[in-house]
Amino acid sequence: MPFRSAFALALALTVAAAPAPVAHNPVFAGADPDIVALCGRWYVYPTDSGDAAGGYAATRIYAYASPDLRHWTRSAPVLTMQAIPWVNDDHAPSHGLWAPSLTAAHGRYYLYYSIGPQNPTPSRIGVAVADRPEGPFTDSGRPLLTGGQGFEAIDPMVFIDPKSGTPYLYAGGSAGATLRIFALKPDMTEIAREIPVKTPPFFTEGAFVHERNGLYYLSYSHGHWNGPDYSVHYATAPTPVGPWTYRGRILAGDARHQGPGHHAFAMNPKTGQWVIAYHRWQRGPGPGPYQGTRQVAIDRIRYDSTGAILPVVMTDGAPPASPLPPARCGAEARR
Repeated sequence: MPFRSAFALALALTVAAAPAPVAHNPVFAGADPDIVALCGRWYVYPTDSGDAAGGYAATRIYAYASPDLRHWTRSAPVLTMQAIPWVNDDHAPSHGLWAPSLTAAHGRYYLYYSIGPQNPTPSRIGVAVADRPEGPFTDSGRPLLTGGQGFEAIDPMVFIDPKSGTPYLYAGGSAGATLRIFALKPDMTEIAREIPVKTPPFFTEGAFVHERNGLYYLSYSHGHWNGPDYSVHYATAPTPVGPWTYRGRILAGDARHQGPGHHAFAMNPKTGQWVIAYHRWQRGPGPGPYQGTRQVAIDRIRYDSTGAILPVVMTDGAPPASPLPPARCGAEARR
């Protein structure tokens, strides 16, 4: 074999055998990330990085997968606007597909998402279903929840109570800054009833619920999505629907990163370590409004002896190494 050909072959084999580069915070472009540990892998579902117009330009959702939080691959689109039949109306060009959230139940995977903005038509929340976390997802064929009368139907999150098995939908924010909670039917695609709840202090949008040692944590974003006041606060309760006791702020801008928020928590079932995925702007302090592309970062969550969440330290290095144990796809329930 000529030397040049042999060298080219050796180089190609070396490149093919090289491990994927280790991701550093921010791990990839995007906003509003949800993170779950399923099927022996971490999955992150963000609003697509084509979000220069505030997220409304996004027309597809991708899944990012990793065995250890440090090496990531992106799927083909798991859902697109064109695949949601009830969105194809006269206002479709002004709509966006954003704020996805994944929940596992009954051996299937349910992707909840926002269609907005609020005007010229009310914002809406939809749900699509798949047999695997990486999709493809098939839309249910109708909106799950429609906004109106001072309520913006955005930022869905579904939490299945480990005690009762009841799935709860948490939604709302921005216009009206109102939190609403609904119990879902067992099929996960229809609302059974609304649960009256008082909106906690500093709530703007992006509600998320997790449970730890019998205590329920409701965390959420406060402030303007493209401003320096964007931050994450939380409250706790003895049940997944309250009553909520406000506990304080856990994530805010620093000298290098601004506007952190719209987050999700997930736990490694092998180690018990919790992490937070969130978006932020890579810039120093300033008045905003910030422009460009938001970035997804992943950092460690720590609790004190009373169960309080300690303030999150935003990092620029590699996310905490957290390999997941093998798991059979379809066998897990979220959180």
